[in-house]
Amino acid sequence: MLDTTKSECAKASLVDRFGIYPPLAWGYLGLLIFMTGVGVESGYLSPYLVSTGISGREVALVFTLYGISVAIAAWLSGALSDLWGPRQVMWAGLGIWTAFEIMFLMFGVRSGRFSRVSITYTLRGIGYPLFAYGFLVWIAVATPPKRLGTAVGWFWFAFTAGFPTLGSLFASYFVANIGPYRTLWWSLAFTFLGGLVAILGIQEPLGKHPAAQEVNPLRTVLSSVTIAWQEPKVGIGGIIRTINTASQFGFFVFLPSFFTVTVGFTMTQWLRLLSIMFLSNVVWNLLFGVIGDRFGWRQTVAFCGGVGCAVTTLLLYYTPRAFGANYSLSVLVGALYGATLAGYVPLSALMPTLAPKRKGAAMSMLNLGAGASTWVGPGIVALLYPVAGVVGVMWTFAVLYLISAALTLVLTLPSVEHKR
Repeated sequence: MLDTTKSECAKASLVDRFGIYPPLAWGYLGLLIFMTGVGVESGYLSPYLVSTGISGREVALVFTLYGISVAIAAWLSGALSDLWGPRQVMWAGLGIWTAFEIMFLMFGVRSGRFSRVSITYTLRGIGYPLFAYGFLVWIAVATPPKRLGTAVGWFWFAFTAGFPTLGSLFASYFVANIGPYRTLWWSLAFTFLGGLVAILGIQEPLGKHPAAQEVNPLRTVLSSVTIAWQEPKVGIGGIIRTINTASQFGFFVFLPSFFTVTVGFTMTQWLRLLSIMFLSNVVWNLLFGVIGDRFGWRQTVAFCGGVGCAVTTLLLYYTPRAFGANYSLSVLVGALYGATLAGYVPLSALMPTLAPKRKGAAMSMLNLGAGASTWVGPGIVALLYPVAGVVGVMWTFAVLYLISAALTLVLTLPSVEHKR
């Protein structure tokens, strides 16, 4: 018995040394596995749906509708965690994703009909934000304040390590060997396993109960909306978070075709480029957490994130246009884009401090921004791609990043940043 206790303490100490709050450790592992399953489709679903008979414009619309459901669920994750507790929200997310993924695969993809694909795929989109962002709320309420920045950094590390980094890497092998349709069934297995690991593995007690002291349902839900104008900086933070990954989700719609058809890479090369792109993002998610603590959250987000993403977004287009199918150069530029995308990581630590007495509502706004990016990006593509092409879309994203850099400088928190 004594040896077992010592072993458990040693494991907790090792986890603690890496900056992970030990009671939540299984949640990070489960999130990694879950998001790997979610990310399997990210690099090839768009061209695969086109191959089933759905037009490119319809695919962009499917992704936009999916993104809207993700945005709504991401926003609700904070409010529902206040009402039910993060653990129950994660259970709901896992159940919804599993049920509608099965419907999407059995009745949507195989039919080749836009209506069935859009309905099942859109409803499935409610699932992963409830699971992932429910866990993020759990982190926010359970982690000691002095460790919150590191805890959030590890959340985004696990999130992006799975989606789309490991997911795309696995897809590059699975699609080539068992085909795109069967690969989607394997992705479901990953998400289900990861969900069970996280929910059953976490024993931290706070997340099993409502996160808010007052659980008036209507007031709690309304608070997650009204905070946008009651605390304007929180609303601005939500806009910045939307811009952060809008290009990422927009890229999933048209970059597979751009790099495979226009540039000339194989699908396997593109999927591995995508994996490297977000492997870089995974590493820099942690590094920018440290950089943000040292040099300031605002400065890191504005210059490393906003300005950096504006430059690397344009490089993604102009590098292959200038140098052709030079795979090494394209991989390098992809890695740079992934790195600058991580420059926004300190925003997740900044948002709760903008409204310290309303952390749940502030997290809802952050999650709403994260979810909104999943439809704003594809929506921009659906509107501009037919008339402006790849170059027009790329410049639009670049300008949005510069706007986000300017907005970030408004989020002044001198007392907080000085302490950190």
